[in-house]
Amino acid sequence: MTARSDRRYSTNNNPQQLLGSWFKKNNKYVLPPIVAIAFFAIVWQLLCPPGSKGLPGPMQVIADTWDPYIINPFFDNGGTDKGLALQVFASLQRVAIGFSLSAIVGITLGIFIGVNDFVFRAVDPLFQVLRTIPPLAWLPISLAAFQQSNPSAIFVIFITAIWPILINTTVGVQNIPQDYRNVARVLRLKTHKYFLKIVLPASVPYIFTGLKIGIGLSWLAIVAAEMLVGGVGIGFFIWDAY
Repeated sequence: MTARSDRRYSTNNNPQQLLGSWFKKNNKYVLPPIVAIAFFAIVWQLLCPPGSKGLPGPMQVIADTWDPYIINPFFDNGGTDKGLALQVFASLQRVAIGFSLSAIVGITLGIFIGVNDFVFRAVDPLFQVLRTIPPLAWLPISLAAFQQSNPSAIFVIFITAIWPILINTTVGVQNIPQDYRNVARVLRLKTHKYFLKIVLPASVPYIFTGLKIGIGLSWLAIVAAEMLVGGVGIGFFIWDAY
């Protein structure tokens, strides 16, 4: 009895069998991305053979970045000479600060504008114009205002991410079903309870849609901004490598 249980336990916990069983269950999800990446790498290598001028192939990229960026991504020689992991961490830190500020301001303003029709009609034309301005167009203004590269890059992230969050939150508040509003009036809910029980739950799907769009735009903006302002970050790392 014990020997049979031990054999069953050792068989079920064989790493190769566990890996094979997992791959069989998930091959329809794992295999297509692997095939797509391999196809992309092969086409890239064929278009950029060794010794050709211009864009290097994937094999050359791996060879050039293997030491020290891949095998030692945390090295720090001072200044901007840092490992790939530290460069990415610096960019993620800026994104976290800028996106958090945009989420706080965007959700707060969106709720305030959504519940007040007069304020919405007053600021909507202005917001519709400002949101069409390209993110990098704000960079000279932020550099003139802050006089430093790091706050300027954070401001670019903030101004890029705030518009989808603000607009989606406003739309979510405005689309609260009238039945919910009527129930709030019948129950005579106080202002804070109305926001907590009615406004926030009803607008959460719209808010998260804005947050999802905003975080994607934030990452795009920080890479482009860091290419221009310099310093430690994945954007300047790419530009400096070029």
